Amino acid sequence: MVGHQLRLRRETAGMRVAEFAAAIGYGEDLVRKVERGARIPRPEYLDKVDEVVGAGGFVSAMKKEMREARYPKRARDLAKLEAQAVEIGLYSNHNIHGLLQTEEHMRALFEMRQPSYSQDQVERDVAARLARHVVFDRSPSPALNFVQEEATLRRTIGGTMVLRRQLEHLLEVAELRNVTFQVMPLDCGSHAGMGGLIEVLKFQDGTAIGRSDGAFNSRPVSDPKQLRILELRYGMIRAQALTPRESLAFIEQVLGET
Repeated sequence: MVGHQLRLRRETAGMRVAEFAAAIGYGEDLVRKVERGARIPRPEYLDKVDEVVGAGGFVSAMKKEMREARYPKRARDLAKLEAQAVEIGLYSNHNIHGLLQTEEHMRALFEMRQPSYSQDQVERDVAARLARHVVFDRSPSPALNFVQEEATLRRTIGGTMVLRRQLEHLLEVAELRNVTFQVMPLDCGSHAGMGGLIEVLKFQDGTAIGRSDGAFNSRPVSDPKQLRILELRYGMIRAQALTPRESLAFIEQVLGET
């Protein structure tokens, strides 16, 4: 629907796709994809269209709906919860967590999915995951605690240079005042996270929600008894992992070896 409306705005302004693309500063291919509904326009795209066609704010007003539509259905609830949480605890054992991934790293992950994703699907999922990164810009900032398995820091997803830039990004994020980053080294042996990913989100009203690959059939839980189990496991994981200072030194070491 939005794509149809944007095409009508462009045609009413008497502009062909090539002329319009040049005027708003985007490629013709992107304009065509947006107009046929294959790509969800970013906020800055809508602002530029509004300016070029003289829509008086009507196109820019679509930003809220497009921001919500950017998330695939399976990710919308998670994105909303992350936007509301005052504390987020995350343990990842298979991949670098989505909130920590660079754009090129996440794109490489989506492109290797089997069965293969279409390029449009890859772009939609990349945009959705990038949009979740606004959690770092919130004010007041939530407390963000990450524990990553060492193996996730060494796997060359997308190639050596992609991994190097990913490691450099982790160093930058780990320096943020509201972020605690730890590494679970391979030589730790068995630990409380052997069951898989753990997520625990806490909210201002005292409620919380959690999920783990190794508990409660991987479904989200809010029951205090079940949450207590996840919090206990996550606390043990953090105690068994390297300290934040040791973890930063470890990332620098891996970066030097890459």
